[in-house]
Amino acid sequence: MMQAPKPSPGPHKARECLPLILLLRNRLKYALTGKEVTSIMMQRLIKVDGKVRTDKTYPTGLMDVVEIEKTNEFFRLLYDVKGRFVVHRISKEEAGYKLCRVKDVKYGSKGIPCVITHDGRTIRYPDPLIKANDTVVLDIETGKIKDFVKFDVGNMVVITGGRNRGRAGIMIHREKHKGTFDICHVKDAAGNTFATRMANVFVIGKGTTPLITMPKGKGVKLTILEEAARRNNK
Repeated sequence: MMQAPKPSPGPHKARECLPLILLLRNRLKYALTGKEVTSIMMQRLIKVDGKVRTDKTYPTGLMDVVEIEKTNEFFRLLYDVKGRFVVHRISKEEAGYKLCRVKDVKYGSKGIPCVITHDGRTIRYPDPLIKANDTVVLDIETGKIKDFVKFDVGNMVVITGGRNRGRAGIMIHREKHKGTFDICHVKDAAGNTFATRMANVFVIGKGTTPLITMPKGKGVKLTILEEAARRNNK
């Protein structure tokens, strides 16, 4: 019988996260067993978003930055075009910030304005122009907002849910449906267009330039025949 590690309660949903044990053992191959992962974690060698984590089932999710100080390596968790988590290697400069999707803007106690992000953060006193569905560029060291990108037609987006998860492109149209889900139409770099719910759309860049580096494939989904042809050409 196979045992699967259950993620600890944390900033990401259980179905939308990757426990650190799977990241270190199954993806990065730094350990062979769970016990080895525990000994790595207890040496306080692993940082997630700039904070040392010692829980081997700590949930890492979309856009999280994982740092291994001893090897001077930095990784960002993203989706590939088939909707699977990919541990994408990044530079030290890029590891200094992360993108957060704004889920809600509201007033906290004593009327302090706050934004709630997709990774469970509450950031106080944001720019008053930031609204729900926008993306903020968060400085990991200070926890402050450096910049933000509006949820607008013409910006680069990546899909974070549904059957198009992991695909990237330019938002070309947005439909509002009263009483049901708003729909966004996206066009990828290969010229293919597809539609998804607005809740699945994460803005990652102003215009056509992304604020982060993308994993292999650059968010363009190939057909089965194109994939077969690419394999045969290798």
